[in-house]
Amino acid sequence: MNRNSIRLRHLFVAALAAPILVAGCTNMQTGREFNYAKFSQDTRPGTTSMAQVQTILGPPMGRGLVVEADGSMYEQWTYYYGNGNLTNPEKSRFKLLQIRFNQAGTVASYNWSGELSGATTEGK
Repeated sequence: MNRNSIRLRHLFVAALAAPILVAGCTNMQTGREFNYAKFSQDTRPGTTSMAQVQTILGPPMGRGLVVEADGSMYEQWTYYYGNGNLTNPEKSRFKLLQIRFNQAGTVASYNWSGELSGATTEGK
Protein backbone atom coordinates (compact mmCIF):
# COMPACT_ATOMS: atom_id res chain seq x y z
CA MET A 1 0.00 0.00 0.00
CA ASN A 2 1.17 3.51 -0.65
CA ARG A 3 1.27 6.29 1.94
CA ASN A 4 -1.76 8.11 0.50
CA SER A 5 -4.04 5.09 0.82
CA ILE A 6 -2.88 4.49 4.41
CA ARG A 7 -3.55 8.15 5.30
CA LEU A 8 -6.93 7.99 3.62
CA ARG A 9 -7.81 4.84 5.57
CA HIS A 10 -6.77 6.46 8.90
CA LEU A 11 -8.77 9.57 8.05
CA PHE A 12 -11.81 7.42 7.22
CA VAL A 13 -11.57 5.48 10.51
CA ALA A 14 -11.15 8.72 12.48
CA ALA A 15 -14.19 10.23 10.75
CA LEU A 16 -16.29 7.21 11.69
CA ALA A 17 -15.05 7.07 15.30
CA ALA A 18 -15.44 10.78 16.10
CA PRO A 19 -19.28 10.88 16.30
CA ILE A 20 -19.30 7.74 18.48
CA LEU A 21 -16.78 9.22 20.90
CA VAL A 22 -18.63 12.54 21.04
CA ALA A 23 -21.98 10.79 21.62
CA GLY A 24 -20.50 8.91 24.57
CA CYS A 25 -19.62 12.18 26.26
CA THR A 26 -22.92 13.98 25.73
CA ASN A 27 -26.40 13.54 27.06
CA MET A 28 -28.88 11.84 24.79
CA GLN A 29 -32.61 12.58 24.74
CA THR A 30 -35.58 11.01 23.00
CA GLY A 31 -39.25 11.91 22.96
CA ARG A 32 -40.83 14.86 24.72
CA GLU A 33 -41.20 15.54 28.45
CA PHE A 34 -44.74 15.13 29.85
CA ASN A 35 -46.38 15.26 33.27
CA TYR A 36 -47.68 11.83 34.28
CA ALA A 37 -48.71 13.01 37.76
CA LYS A 38 -51.07 15.60 36.27
CA PHE A 39 -52.41 13.05 33.78
CA SER A 40 -53.11 10.44 36.47
CA GLN A 41 -54.73 13.05 38.71
CA ASP A 42 -57.02 14.50 36.01
CA THR A 43 -57.92 11.33 34.08
CA ARG A 44 -60.88 9.05 34.74
CA PRO A 45 -61.39 5.98 32.53
CA GLY A 46 -64.75 6.12 30.79
CA THR A 47 -65.10 9.91 31.09
CA THR A 48 -61.87 11.66 30.02
CA SER A 49 -61.94 12.45 26.29
CA MET A 50 -59.17 12.48 23.68
CA ALA A 51 -59.36 16.30 23.58
CA GLN A 52 -58.91 16.48 27.37
CA VAL A 53 -55.89 14.15 27.23
CA GLN A 54 -54.36 16.29 24.51
CA THR A 55 -54.91 19.40 26.64
CA ILE A 56 -53.08 17.74 29.54
CA LEU A 57 -50.23 16.08 27.63
CA GLY A 58 -50.08 17.70 24.20
CA PRO A 59 -50.17 15.73 20.96
CA PRO A 60 -49.11 12.07 21.22
CA MET A 61 -45.69 10.96 20.03
CA GLY A 62 -47.33 7.99 18.30
CA ARG A 63 -50.77 6.67 17.42
CA GLY A 64 -51.79 3.12 16.76
CA LEU A 65 -54.46 0.47 17.05
CA VAL A 66 -54.79 -2.29 19.64
CA VAL A 67 -56.82 -5.38 18.75
CA GLU A 68 -57.62 -7.67 21.68
CA ALA A 69 -58.10 -11.45 21.43
CA ASP A 70 -61.88 -11.00 21.72
CA GLY A 71 -61.85 -8.68 18.67
CA SER A 72 -62.35 -5.42 20.55
CA MET A 73 -60.34 -2.52 19.10
CA TYR A 74 -58.91 0.56 20.74
CA GLU A 75 -57.06 3.57 19.42
CA GLN A 76 -53.79 3.89 21.34
CA TRP A 77 -51.75 7.03 21.93
CA THR A 78 -48.14 6.79 23.07
CA TYR A 79 -46.10 9.32 25.02
CA TYR A 80 -42.46 8.72 25.89
CA TYR A 81 -39.42 10.54 27.16
CA GLY A 82 -35.92 9.39 27.92
CA ASN A 83 -32.61 10.99 28.74
CA GLY A 84 -29.25 9.73 29.81
CA ASN A 85 -25.59 9.35 29.12
CA LEU A 86 -24.04 6.29 27.53
CA THR A 87 -21.06 6.48 29.88
CA ASN A 88 -23.26 6.61 32.99
CA PRO A 89 -26.36 4.42 32.40
CA GLU A 90 -27.37 4.40 36.09
CA LYS A 91 -28.54 7.99 35.70
CA SER A 92 -30.57 7.27 32.56
CA ARG A 93 -34.33 7.67 32.83
CA PHE A 94 -37.14 6.56 30.52
CA LYS A 95 -40.88 6.86 30.90
CA LEU A 96 -43.65 5.51 28.71
CA LEU A 97 -47.39 6.13 28.77
CA GLN A 98 -49.76 4.22 26.49
CA ILE A 99 -53.41 5.31 26.53
CA ARG A 100 -56.23 3.26 25.03
CA PHE A 101 -59.41 4.98 23.87
CA ASN A 102 -62.72 3.18 23.39
CA GLN A 103 -65.06 3.64 20.40
CA ALA A 104 -66.71 6.60 22.18
CA GLY A 105 -63.37 8.44 22.25
CA THR A 106 -62.83 8.29 26.01
CA VAL A 107 -59.98 6.72 27.97
CA ALA A 108 -60.58 2.99 28.35
CA SER A 109 -57.29 2.22 30.13
CA TYR A 110 -53.64 3.15 30.22
CA ASN A 111 -50.23 1.60 30.89
CA TRP A 112 -47.48 3.51 32.66
CA SER A 113 -43.79 2.66 32.98
CA GLY A 114 -41.52 5.01 34.89
CA GLU A 115 -41.09 6.54 38.30
CA LEU A 116 -44.23 6.72 40.39
CA SER A 117 -43.21 9.61 42.65
CA GLY A 118 -46.05 12.10 42.78
CA ALA A 119 -48.42 9.82 40.87
CA THR A 120 -51.83 8.94 42.20
CA THR A 121 -53.53 5.61 41.72
CA GLU A 122 -56.54 6.16 43.97
CA GLY A 123 -59.87 5.55 42.30
CA LYS A 124 -58.31 3.84 39.27
